[in-house]
Amino acid sequence: MELKLDILAFGAHPDDVELGAGASVYKHVQQGFKVGIVDLTLGQLGSRGTVADRLEEAAASAKILGLSVRENLEMEDGFFLNDQTHRLKVIRAIRKYKPEIVWANAPSDRHPDHAKASALVSEACFSAGLSALKTELNGEPQTHWRPKVVYHYIQDRYLKPDVVVDITGFFDKKMEAVKAFKTQFFDPANPAPNTPISSKEFILFLEARAREYGRIIGTEYGEGFITERSPGIDNFSKLI
Repeated sequence: MELKLDILAFGAHPDDVELGAGASVYKHVQQGFKVGIVDLTLGQLGSRGTVADRLEEAAASAKILGLSVRENLEMEDGFFLNDQTHRLKVIRAIRKYKPEIVWANAPSDRHPDHAKASALVSEACFSAGLSALKTELNGEPQTHWRPKVVYHYIQDRYLKPDVVVDITGFFDKKMEAVKAFKTQFFDPANPAPNTPISSKEFILFLEARAREYGRIIGTEYGEGFITERSPGIDNFSKLI
């Protein structure tokens, strides 16, 4: 049976979506939207945790967030490209789930995979709508599908958001999902090498970032997104 999603969030690595948009995912699920995550890589080059750990952690986070689906395209961490082979993998996922909205990685960030994934997913969303481009999944032909809009969540580096989602009341669930990736984040008992995201200070940064974006819109917490085109509204009261 085909599963059609309202929102499909892509991440270069397991935990990208949780870090950038985890509360927004959960909020939309609670509002009745069908939301899924597609991770491009298995995080094979991560300094902490194994591939098996990352898969287990991603599954645990999916349950916390109430995802309709989560899958991994198993691209090579650090070495995937925005080329025909990789774009076709993303196109098949888009045509499989037919999302109205796609969330993608930040267009610029500390980790080069994030910008690569951002461009890859954005271009795949366009290409997925081309009827002349034929794809198959499990031996069955797919129909073309183009999401209505693509948004980019914001990650490590500060980027000015075009849209901020009020996540007040949902931030704790975001952090629960983030901490499901227990090999990656702060744990004083973990002897693995320290990384830029494994410190206690990084956890505090996540809260500070959410409060910063919340302050922009006059709420306690927020998550910022960058648009690829100007969003349309029915009237200005919707922006209050």
